[in-house]
Amino acid sequence: MSIIQPVILSGGSGTRLWPLSRESYPKQFLPLAGEQTMLQATWQRVAPIASRGPLVIANEEHRFVAAEQLHQVGAEPAAIILEPMGRNTAPAIAVAALEATRDGADALLLVLPSDHVISDEATFRSVVQAATSAAEAGKLVTFGIVPTGPETGYGYIKAADGQGLRAVERFVEKPDLDTATGYVASGQYYWNSGMFL
Repeated sequence: MSIIQPVILSGGSGTRLWPLSRESYPKQFLPLAGEQTMLQATWQRVAPIASRGPLVIANEEHRFVAAEQLHQVGAEPAAIILEPMGRNTAPAIAVAALEATRDGADALLLVLPSDHVISDEATFRSVVQAATSAAEAGKLVTFGIVPTGPETGYGYIKAADGQGLRAVERFVEKPDLDTATGYVASGQYYWNSGMFL
């Protein structure tokens, strides 16, 4: 059975939702889609399939709020890794990967931004579990979201033909409106969720 190690990325500054969200209290620490904060909801979404407590990446200014919010929902983090300053996703994942190897286990890292809203959590967990065989075989799995309309603020993934797990043909970063409209109409493109296994 696969060891699934959640990695929750919660280092963002949250300034795009100002004044509700701000650098001192970014959106991942706010209850924007229910009673739980975005960070808490992210952990609760994957807790049933997690083999371990989450590795949480947070800005050092938010160490106490991150720890307290996880404690409130019964999470026992494997580690809370603090960034002195935000360096975006790739360095955060690299540090989490190094931390995950400390005990010698060969875990699959389930990388999750802490600001997503996923209403059908059972289906999400099923999709993650279905993807573990591909990840165990050495594939990097990314999760696409069926677009509800053209958006220029999201990256897109073009998937190969078929159903279920498919190869990625290309990634496109934040296209213009006409291009995004064509992607949605084609039915071959998905929003890039920023979630990986």
